[in-house]
Amino acid sequence: MDSKFIAFRLHSFCFLLLFSHVTFGELSYSFPEEMKRGSVIGNLAKDLGLETGALSNRRARIDTDGTDKRYCDINLNNGELIVADRIDREGLCEEKASCILRHELVLENPLELHRISLHIQDINDNSPQFKEELINIEIHELAVRGARFVIEEAHDADVGQNSVQQYSLKKNDNFILAANGNTIELVLDKELDREKQQKLNLLLTALDGGSPQRSGTVVIHVTVLDANDNAPVFSQAVYEASLPENSPVDTVVVTVSATDADEGINGNITYEFGHITENVKKMFCIDSKSGEIRVIGAVDYETTTSYEIRVKAKDGLGLSSYAKAIISITDVNDNAPVVNLKSLTNPIPEDTTPGTEVGIINVQDRDSERNRQVRCSIQQGAPFKLVPSIKNYYSLVTTGQLDRELVSDYNITITATDEGSPPLSSSKSVQLSVADINDNPPVFEDQSYSAYVSENNKPGSTLCSVTARDPDWRQNGTVIYSVLPGEVNGAPVSSYVSVNGDTGVIHAVRSFDYEQLRSFKVQVMARDNGSPPLSSNVTVSVFVSDVNDNSPQILYPAPEGNSFMTELVPKAAHGGSLVSKVIAVDADSGQNAWLSYEIVKSTDPGLFTIGVHSGEIRTQRDISESDSMKQNLIVAVKDNGQPSLSATCSMYLLISDNLAEVPELKDISYDEKNSKLTSYLIIALVSVSTFFLTFIIIILGVRFCRRRKPRLLFDGAVAIPSAYLPPNYADVDGTATLRSAYNYDAYLTTGSRSSDFKFVTSYNDNTLPADQTLRKSPSDFADVFGDSDGSPEQQKPPNNDWRFTQGQRPGPSGPHMPYGTHIRWTPKDGTRATGGPEVAMGTGPWPQPPTEAEQLQALMAAANEVSEATATLGPGTMGLSTRYSPQFTLQHVPDYRQNVYIPGSTATLTSNPQQQQATAQQATQQALPPPQASAQPEPPKAAQTPASKKKSTKKEKK
Repeated sequence: MDSKFIAFRLHSFCFLLLFSHVTFGELSYSFPEEMKRGSVIGNLAKDLGLETGALSNRRARIDTDGTDKRYCDINLNNGELIVADRIDREGLCEEKASCILRHELVLENPLELHRISLHIQDINDNSPQFKEELINIEIHELAVRGARFVIEEAHDADVGQNSVQQYSLKKNDNFILAANGNTIELVLDKELDREKQQKLNLLLTALDGGSPQRSGTVVIHVTVLDANDNAPVFSQAVYEASLPENSPVDTVVVTVSATDADEGINGNITYEFGHITENVKKMFCIDSKSGEIRVIGAVDYETTTSYEIRVKAKDGLGLSSYAKAIISITDVNDNAPVVNLKSLTNPIPEDTTPGTEVGIINVQDRDSERNRQVRCSIQQGAPFKLVPSIKNYYSLVTTGQLDRELVSDYNITITATDEGSPPLSSSKSVQLSVADINDNPPVFEDQSYSAYVSENNKPGSTLCSVTARDPDWRQNGTVIYSVLPGEVNGAPVSSYVSVNGDTGVIHAVRSFDYEQLRSFKVQVMARDNGSPPLSSNVTVSVFVSDVNDNSPQILYPAPEGNSFMTELVPKAAHGGSLVSKVIAVDADSGQNAWLSYEIVKSTDPGLFTIGVHSGEIRTQRDISESDSMKQNLIVAVKDNGQPSLSATCSMYLLISDNLAEVPELKDISYDEKNSKLTSYLIIALVSVSTFFLTFIIIILGVRFCRRRKPRLLFDGAVAIPSAYLPPNYADVDGTATLRSAYNYDAYLTTGSRSSDFKFVTSYNDNTLPADQTLRKSPSDFADVFGDSDGSPEQQKPPNNDWRFTQGQRPGPSGPHMPYGTHIRWTPKDGTRATGGPEVAMGTGPWPQPPTEAEQLQALMAAANEVSEATATLGPGTMGLSTRYSPQFTLQHVPDYRQNVYIPGSTATLTSNPQQQQATAQQATQQALPPPQASAQPEPPKAAQTPASKKKSTKKEKK
């Protein structure tokens, strides 16, 4: 910006007002019009002697009077006053020589008001302009030299040096130009001759004094007439009139008049406006015949206070004259005061002290003089008041203590009234909010809380809810709940309950047991989120209610399995006699612990009764001889809960006068234990079956691995390695009661305690080795079983006394797996002997090679028979127990040959002694040397002992 266009004036003075901290001053700046937006006008901070940051801290701002547009603003960063909008001097001030814009600079804390006057300097931005592009003038040819003819001047919107300064007329033969101020005249310098020239065109130029210079031109068309000597003359050169603002349309403001000395058409005068602005054209009009100036627009004193209008009077032949009409606008009280809120501290902290300034109010009235004098008031009841400060500014200050919890918002109505007639007033509502401070702790709705919960509740279940209210606002009123540290039964209280920090809902952390904990107390704290935070506490009592979760516990009789208790009832007991009493307790409380007794099962239902509440067992009638000695009562004990729980016990009663009459007490509980025994048997059966299947799989696997190895044909006398025997078989050696030349090995099952031992007659010391007796023909094999004619198809029917039943016969057709006996004996010289004449063992091949399953079947059958034989031997017979007589010899061995069954064959040996003897002799002659000792006669069978009878009786029951 060029400095030559800026002039600065600073006037500062202080007024003694109500508040000493309020100051008033004036700043004046001059700058040219049409400056760009953002151009710097001046530096307010420097001119006021303030720090750059002070303007921002004190909320500096530019205010305007009334509704005036704001053309400048403040850069708070550097304190410069800058152009905010386009400034056109001609648009703002029109033809006024001085154009001043008035603004106000407002500073707060403390309040300061500085008036800013902006002097707008004109620049030469407008050219001179004539009203018309062509001016017509009619002049009589008899006009004398020196005659003057008035020409309407040019108009330039600029002022001062930039306005029209001079005129020039293009050189011609008849006219020269005479200019005196705003009066421009054509002077006839040479007489006109209509016969030579009837029309003339003159070029008139208007020049301003600006730089660069601007100009405007107009063409003057002169017509030469025969005769017209006089021009119109106005009655007065200046007409003045006063017009109240807001006058209605078509109001006559003033009437101008002019006369012409000529007669006829030369004396007819018409009126019109000379050069006027567009605003005047919109506001007034003139009657061309009468000369009346009338209102055609809205007249506003606050917009324009006066109008200057140039009026032209012209006769019929074109001669004219000019006059001026000045119209002054008078003010009326047509504008109500306007209340402007310039500054407001919102919200206001509730701890604000009385007398604090919270707002600045500015009141404007566009009227003048008395009509613009304003008084302000505020509504009653609000803790605020208005205090006049500078000129038309008021301070809004507090008068009492504020409490947001009582009144959080204020709607303040400010009323401004002027002194006009009639007075006008206006009001403005100001919304003020009271800012909260954390001055209230949370308050619980109740003094204490109680929660009731049933025992065995699920962890996480809701116990109760606590609620605290904080009248403060937002974070100051946000309540957070927590459980204060403590102990319940030696454990942290946090392990029992928890609280939701947002809702205050208390949850159970664990499942409660009424029998262990019936009630406890918890301290819950409600804390707000203010700074500093405030809090309060409340006690929550938790009561655990009982549920029926404990069955009755029977103290007497003792629970089954701990002891076997029996009550003796005398045979002479009468009806109603006390026999026994069932004693039970319940860990629950209340009706859940009320017990009732009932006999659910008894040996004799009509013999005994029990007290419903006492548990006393009494006889219902006298005991008779026909009553069973053993009485079993099953007593049920029920509580009174919902649903009820119960327990049962067994009461064993013996109707006897002394214990000697009682045979066995253990049979009393047979029925009760029978169910348990059944369970045990099922478990055992499943275990044995699993083990047996595992054993079969192992044996088959071993057989498959050895199937390609050389092996002998199946021979019952060949020893089976111990690795092939299942773990429940025992290898039993001889009892050393036989002759020293024999040694017996028997493979028995460990579980065959009730089986009979099947014994076969041994061979002598001269038995051939096994490798010499394995090659026998099928005929030799058949001879061993007494086939006299050598045909295997013809076989004598076996003796019915020794025939196996279908259930006892081993093999796939029977219900049991085949079992047999395998007896191994060895001479002293270590040579393994083959089978004797009693059985065909190792004496030849099978009719068909036995399969592995058949061999295994034979092995199991042999082991079973040995086990059964061992279990049935009595005293004096051969066995493996140490209880047998040491003097036992071969002659005591009974002949069990009829019990021998050949595995894999359907033949059954006969019990004919003659046929057996012949078969034995024939076998001896073929394979063996003469025996050293003959067979002893078969001793009689031993008598059965009571123990054996008892075992057989149990077998029959099973």
